[in-house]
Amino acid sequence: MTAADQPTPDQPTIDRAAPAPATPRRGGGIGLGGAFTIAWRAIVGTPLRSVLTALGVIIGVAAVVALTAIGQGSTAGVTKNLESLGTNLLTVQSARGGGGGSLVRAGPRQTVTVKDAEALAAAFPDRVAGVAPTVNSNVQAKVGSANTQASVVGTWPAYETVRNSPVETGAYFTDADNRSRKRVAVIGHQVLTDLWGEDATPDQAIGQKVRLGSVSFTVTGVLPDKGNSGFGNANSQVLVPLGTYLQRFARTNSAGGEPTVSSVYLQAVSADDLTALQADVTDLLSTRHDQTDPDNLDFQVQNQADSLASLSSVTGTLTLLVGAIAGISLLVGGIGIMNIMLVSVTERTREIGVRKALGAKPRDILTQFLVEASLLSIGGGLIGMLLGVGVAYLGNLAGIAPVFSPTPMIVAFLFSALVGVFFGYYPAARAARLDPVDSLRYE
Repeated sequence: MTAADQPTPDQPTIDRAAPAPATPRRGGGIGLGGAFTIAWRAIVGTPLRSVLTALGVIIGVAAVVALTAIGQGSTAGVTKNLESLGTNLLTVQSARGGGGGSLVRAGPRQTVTVKDAEALAAAFPDRVAGVAPTVNSNVQAKVGSANTQASVVGTWPAYETVRNSPVETGAYFTDADNRSRKRVAVIGHQVLTDLWGEDATPDQAIGQKVRLGSVSFTVTGVLPDKGNSGFGNANSQVLVPLGTYLQRFARTNSAGGEPTVSSVYLQAVSADDLTALQADVTDLLSTRHDQTDPDNLDFQVQNQADSLASLSSVTGTLTLLVGAIAGISLLVGGIGIMNIMLVSVTERTREIGVRKALGAKPRDILTQFLVEASLLSIGGGLIGMLLGVGVAYLGNLAGIAPVFSPTPMIVAFLFSALVGVFFGYYPAARAARLDPVDSLRYE
């Protein structure tokens, strides 16, 4: 090196570790492409710090994507289970308070009777597709030496369509079977495998005898595997004619001398008629039960559409709550980006001075650091989306299939990008305002 090449005391020594300056455009600017190149070199040059800088954004976006997908999947699962139990349903049950009396009860007093079900079926023939009263109890089912616990449900043949429970093999009992109190039964899939073995086929049980408690029944049909709906295991049910059930299992269950049931399910012909039908059913039963106070009825009529609407409302509220929490995480991530960018500006003060000495204008420095902050937040958003999708699929381990909606994913990503621009502007503006002479003298 010649003496001419040696730096004089007034000349700065250029930091060889700093990112190489981009080729200036005419007029001293480096352009957007050059700013992108410089920002990218700065990010990949310190990968660990870059990941830690974007960590808050990554976590925030991942939380939005994963939790919304799992929440929507859970909602879809519950909705599917509700609809699998029957569509366009009204459910009539005894009121929780049992029509007055003590505030402390073991359960509602049974007030809905078989006569009520018959009256409902006769009153709305054109508006109701089917009526199925039900009453149930747990008994031991036995075939030979094999036994299992089963839920015996007494009902009408309309249960097949009203509760969306067609048989896989065989047939349901008939109205004649119900009137004659015939001892026939339709068994669930779990009852089949418990009593006839894991490899048993439905055909093996048809025509066979099964003992329910102390009463022997003939199997006429087998239900398909319905899984665990979360509303009672349908696979462990045994359906029998209501008349047979009341004679064999519930002889003393009555109200005013009339046998009672746990529920009466009504399937409306049209979903649009559910609300009006609910009001008419309430009026009819109020008259039959001699109830004058609508706030103190001894029965209640539930609308399946209302249940689904309530479920959607709760899900929407939880989604907003999750979004707010994730938004806080994104804001914290943005503050982290701002802090690290401020440190980066301090560390690269001499680099900024060199660029300005080579002709870079304040707007070029502003663009350079703003692009760097934006790349960090956008990269963090992309990584967060991938991480969120992976975490959401872990919901399958809990039996919840995630449902991905593009809206929360797009909103989370755009918000992460805006966070980078918003919180990266101050460090970029500070870098742009640095005096080139002072920057070159910075140690």
